[in-house]
Amino acid sequence: MSTSSKQNAKYFQVWRWHFYAGMFVAPFLIVLSLTGLGMLLTANTTGRDLDRMAVDAPANVSQTTPVASQAKAALQAVADGQLIQYIAPRDDKTVALFRVQNLDDVYMVAVNPYDAHVVKTFAADSNLYHTFDDIHSDLLLGTVGDYLQETAAALTILLILSGGYLWWQKRRSVTRMLVPTATQPTSKRQTLRLIHATLGSWVSVVLLFFCISGMAWAGIWGGKVVQSWSQFPAGKWGVAPMPMSIDPNAHDMHDMDMSSAAPHVHGAGAAPMPMPAPTHGEALNHGSSKDVPWVLELTPMPQSGTTMGTDGIKTGLPIVLDTVDKFARESGFVGRYQLSLPQGSMGVWSISQDSMSHDIKNPFADRTMHIDRYSGKVLADIRFADYNAFGKFMAAGIALHMGTLGWWSVLANVLFCLAVIAMSVLGYVMWWQRRPRDAAGTLAAPARNQPLAISKPLLAVLLIVACLFPTAIIAIVVMTLLDVILISRVPALKRLLK
Repeated sequence: MSTSSKQNAKYFQVWRWHFYAGMFVAPFLIVLSLTGLGMLLTANTTGRDLDRMAVDAPANVSQTTPVASQAKAALQAVADGQLIQYIAPRDDKTVALFRVQNLDDVYMVAVNPYDAHVVKTFAADSNLYHTFDDIHSDLLLGTVGDYLQETAAALTILLILSGGYLWWQKRRSVTRMLVPTATQPTSKRQTLRLIHATLGSWVSVVLLFFCISGMAWAGIWGGKVVQSWSQFPAGKWGVAPMPMSIDPNAHDMHDMDMSSAAPHVHGAGAAPMPMPAPTHGEALNHGSSKDVPWVLELTPMPQSGTTMGTDGIKTGLPIVLDTVDKFARESGFVGRYQLSLPQGSMGVWSISQDSMSHDIKNPFADRTMHIDRYSGKVLADIRFADYNAFGKFMAAGIALHMGTLGWWSVLANVLFCLAVIAMSVLGYVMWWQRRPRDAAGTLAAPARNQPLAISKPLLAVLLIVACLFPTAIIAIVVMTLLDVILISRVPALKRLLK
């Protein structure tokens, strides 16, 4: 076989893999782009948790009612409710939010911070933003949907690599790949290909970045591989066994004033063995929402009642909502932040503010603080600088991914989503126009008369993608068996996919 023939055979092999990957991936890309646009719209209009609801601010905006009074009003709005979380107002003209749980459900209660009037009560995670988020995360299919999304993202990487190769073979210049040349296309199909490939050249790097940052949240490559490798060590903030400073079983769980906790007297009765500390994700994530920075999600929480901690709330002050809120403000938390109440006898007060939760715009200002519910000491004060390299990549990457860096990033994400939708739709249009007239009822895969063998360079790329992203293995094996074995031996498949 001549060099030219070998090059053509290689080109056709890559084209066919690009075709199969595109046929599978394009519907997912369209759904992800549409739901991404929906989340961008709702997050910047009504707010993720309807936290942008406006209130009439008085002339003196410092005259807010105590947080405890606002919490009391929120609890009165939900029968038999237990307070889980307080979310401070975004600014002087928006509501405060309280997450309240009872035996039936979890509710968000929006409260006017100036008069403690309940503005609205609604089921948590029930608004349009969370609907878009659930579809974006797992297609409303749970674990199966999560795996499908992860597989689609892995194959998108293959799609990007194969598409880049095909367009390079046509243009032979990065500039010509990015900017249409003066040579005019001679047909409608060539015009569509020019638009499709040029859009792909512009968005490919960003799309690759989105795939990697998105898969880092997914169940296998994210949860089982990179996320578990990137967590802080379990004993960093005192979750390993250590001397107890109080007897947690001697105090009422629901009493938020723990300043009068009596010291534990050794020998006066052994306390039951404490349960293993929950992870940050288990303790602080609510429903399907991701409220905890990626790098902390699998890290065990610190625990109250130990001898650990540094100076925090002044000794003698009651450790209640208002004093914790005041301490948070004095510690540098400005505007919207999240305050999660202690859950269980060894639970902690958790104060967090991050861009992923739409609290702030700057991911480099991410901060999570934990306070001992008995002593008021600061058990952990975790900032962006404490994250490891991949944790920093994810904090900044998620902010880019979600468009939380300001209006410029919202606009950039809108343009990106529209480009991905256009590129995906154009791919289907080109396929439909390229189909031979006698191809009715078939997929009419490209290069149908070319050899089906996989070249060594293509095989190497497939193996690298499969090894890096486990869910891609099954899809690549299925595609290989389909293309190399079944098509040539099963007449019905041969006709459908010829």
